[in-house]
Amino acid sequence: MAPSFGRSISFPLSPARSSSKPRAAAAAAAARHVRSISLPSCRAHPLLTHLQSTIHAARSWAAAAAEPTTSPSSGLAHLDALHAALAELLLLPEARAALLHSATAECLLDGFLVLADAHGAFQEALLDLKRHAADVQAALRRRRRLDHQATTTRLAATVRAQRHAEKDLARLASSVRAAAKFPAQLVAGSSGASVAEIEVAAVLAEAVAAVASASAAVFSAVESVSSAASTAVIASSSKKPAATTLISQLVTRSSKTAASSDEDKEMAALDRLERLDECIAKMEAGSDRVFRSILHTRVALLNIHTC
Repeated sequence: MAPSFGRSISFPLSPARSSSKPRAAAAAAAARHVRSISLPSCRAHPLLTHLQSTIHAARSWAAAAAEPTTSPSSGLAHLDALHAALAELLLLPEARAALLHSATAECLLDGFLVLADAHGAFQEALLDLKRHAADVQAALRRRRRLDHQATTTRLAATVRAQRHAEKDLARLASSVRAAAKFPAQLVAGSSGASVAEIEVAAVLAEAVAAVASASAAVFSAVESVSSAASTAVIASSSKKPAATTLISQLVTRSSKTAASSDEDKEMAALDRLERLDECIAKMEAGSDRVFRSILHTRVALLNIHTC
């Protein structure tokens, strides 16, 4: 006799198997089903298929996030779509019943709590980075007008502050990657869980892992944009002649070339800073939406677990 509807999240749509099937064959099929925590690819529920496609899209984006043309805001869009699909799945009675009082649900709750903390910290890091980048931009413009030691010292201080904010983002990206490991380990070790619990926990753990991977890629992508800007500012400040020295060399052709080169570097640095400002502006609204989605997902899991 085939497993009943309540034990599987694959939601069978075809009529039950005939009772004339040998018990040995049915037992072997059930054993094969229990040994695998992967979701069945045949006649799966459309919401499961949709969730898995959003998980795949988020993972694909994270894998390509290091490319220069990749926009960090597009990563937030993938995260938002994944959480929307996850919310739809958790509304299904079959999914809720499978997670009810499940031991794995506690670990999944912890995983989404880590993600919520990470995205909350990311919002704070964005505010710090925005402030420091604005200070760098103002200091660079001031030095272009008044090229003396005080403006150069101020610019160096603002760049150091921006660099510190970049290190915070790098540490945040590193820490959020660990959120993918704990839920998956618990799913693999849930010997007392039912088939339905294992299947639901498996896809949710996969979702946690995908969110963690994409989140880390988003944080790293923003850090990369900021690093490119601060590096350009440092390049514009290196080996810049003093004002008096520059005046004494204006009569030579080489000094004119050097001045033009310095001007190009400063313009390139300002362009990088403007790109960073645009990137942060796009990230602020999207990051808040993803943060709230993570909280809603965790609340939904908590309500199911304590029902």
